[in-house]
Amino acid sequence: MNKKVFRRSRHCRVCRESDLEKVLTLGSTPLANAFLTKLQLDEPEYFYPLDVYFCNNCGFIQLGHIVSPEILFRNYVYVSSTSKVFMDHFREMADNVFPRFLAEKKSLVIDIGSNDGILLKPFKNLGAKVLGIEPAVHVVKIAQKEGIETISEFFSVELAKRIVKRKGQADIVTATNVFAHIDNLDEVIEGLKILLNKDGIFIMEVPHLIDFIKKRYFDLIYHEHLSYWSVNSLIILFKRFNMIVFDVQKVPVHGGTIRVYIKKAEGKHKVEKSVQEFLHQENVMKLKKKKTYLDYANLVLNNKVNLLTLLAGLKTKGKTIAAYGAPAKGNTLLNYFSIGQDFLDFVVDDSPFKQGLYTPGKHIPVVSSKVLYEKKPDYLLILAWNFAESIMKMHERFKTEGGKFIIPVPKPRIE
Repeated sequence: MNKKVFRRSRHCRVCRESDLEKVLTLGSTPLANAFLTKLQLDEPEYFYPLDVYFCNNCGFIQLGHIVSPEILFRNYVYVSSTSKVFMDHFREMADNVFPRFLAEKKSLVIDIGSNDGILLKPFKNLGAKVLGIEPAVHVVKIAQKEGIETISEFFSVELAKRIVKRKGQADIVTATNVFAHIDNLDEVIEGLKILLNKDGIFIMEVPHLIDFIKKRYFDLIYHEHLSYWSVNSLIILFKRFNMIVFDVQKVPVHGGTIRVYIKKAEGKHKVEKSVQEFLHQENVMKLKKKKTYLDYANLVLNNKVNLLTLLAGLKTKGKTIAAYGAPAKGNTLLNYFSIGQDFLDFVVDDSPFKQGLYTPGKHIPVVSSKVLYEKKPDYLLILAWNFAESIMKMHERFKTEGGKFIIPVPKPRIE
């Protein structure tokens, strides 16, 4: 396969050492967001290794193979504002951050991986000047229509210099659910240091490795997610650039996320006790030990056996099953567990950008919730499990009409 498309990673993204060891393999899978049109079903489909490696030097967890970001993100179809949960989350974030760190109404806030401007809108409403950076061309058009100035590029040192020349330095730079997607973190952090003023701060949100292990969130592993973050790994990474993690908060989105605050070494903000509290939790969970991830791999395999046994039992009884939600994580689960049209009749998704398409690898049709009530399957497998509560609440009618929900992680259960 063309090296420009796909390559093997030889060095740890955090410490730059090369002592990497495979601890979990999910086989070869297609790209989790590479949904197909009906015409594309007859064309060849590309599959890439999905293997997780442990760094024996610093304990960082990362994918061993990297797919070109041009392929992953230029035609990205995910639009954040289709989710009310996310809209509420980012409004809360802006309301929390603005009074704490922004002294002036006209402070500059820059969001890396800004999608359709979902975080920048509430910052703008509070009076900040805002700028988005987002490589996905289609999504940028949506943001610009909403009045959010957005640059359609991948973030780099060169782009940071251009922005500072035109706009000045930023008070806050954010990156939510983005840091897991970036291979060349050194370039990004060098760019951040240029963008931020002396007391400026970088705020990032990433799924926390503790939840990943504790709740068996193996389906968060896909080619876009190159890195699986602990507070310890973030401290090691930013220390190389003379930057300091000074506060950490837990937020509930994505099934367990950390909001991490980082400053330049000379910045004024003091280090909060939350940092040591999180490091203590991570030590208790033995996140620096290779055995933790080998044991985890066995639990994932058990989950696969249990869910397939459950679904096969239902099909044997003549039950019909559909799925709800077509997130990237759902496609990891479907492909690794080998769940296709032999089990699922269709997948319901609320995003009009996915409706009418087919899931990568397993080619299950994606439809609107209207089809759910026309076809009335007996069971609904919730692939967007991080929204399980709100999905079940939104579709109480499905349950009152005799349907049942299946939640696949951390252990398969019927609701």
